[in-house]
Amino acid sequence: MVQETAVKTVDRVATILRLLSDQDAEGARLSDIAETTGYGKTTAHRLLGALVQVGFAYQDLKTRRYRLGAAAAALGRVAVAHEVASLARPTLQRLARDTQDTVFASVREGLAAVCVAREVGSYPIRTLTLDQGARRPLGVGAGSLALLAFLPDQEIDAIIARNQRWLADYAQFAPEELWRLVERTRADGFALNEGRIVPAMQAIGVPVMDAQRRPVVALSIAAIRDRMAPDRVLDLAKRLHAEAKDLATALAPRNPAEVTTG
Repeated sequence: MVQETAVKTVDRVATILRLLSDQDAEGARLSDIAETTGYGKTTAHRLLGALVQVGFAYQDLKTRRYRLGAAAAALGRVAVAHEVASLARPTLQRLARDTQDTVFASVREGLAAVCVAREVGSYPIRTLTLDQGARRPLGVGAGSLALLAFLPDQEIDAIIARNQRWLADYAQFAPEELWRLVERTRADGFALNEGRIVPAMQAIGVPVMDAQRRPVVALSIAAIRDRMAPDRVLDLAKRLHAEAKDLATALAPRNPAEVTTG
């Protein structure tokens, strides 16, 4: 009986969370939540109160409306990162095996690019310049630049402006230079980091974009400078774009046309 009650409570909580996730920024009233779920107002109020306490829901004190809380948003971001990492793993393994270099998958999180997966190739000199879970300002690094460069200009301006203090930690990514790199990346179709973070290391990155032409993940390869001659850079770009196309299909299994390579 206790187990059945616990399962019932979890089911009700999940129902409310799904309902809140479908709301717009204004949120939902208690009466609407109770009516939609079929729970009494007392039950709905009790469950919402528990969700507010743990940060999974938030109540606006002025409007009395409820919406998803910061903890739920954080959990969602982690879930997305894990899903992308899982789907990208075969791609990274294949690229690491074929190129012998270190391969990364990165996603955007607000003003940052976050490495969600990494595979190390067999080349004796390893380029472990980015750990899984590491965060950098958008635009700093090949994968991060690939995520930034294909956003609308106005959005890029806002990101760079808000990241100015963070960008100060990266001497070769001043705002004016970052814009130059964005323009070059768009022209080339891939991002290139020529030792701007670690002098002896270079990296190349490409985006995977959704149906609205927004980058959802970046694939990048890092190697020592001697392994990044111009001809090989172009070859790696072709490999990355080919793998990005396959990954796009994996990320949108119901409608592969909704995700495209950059």
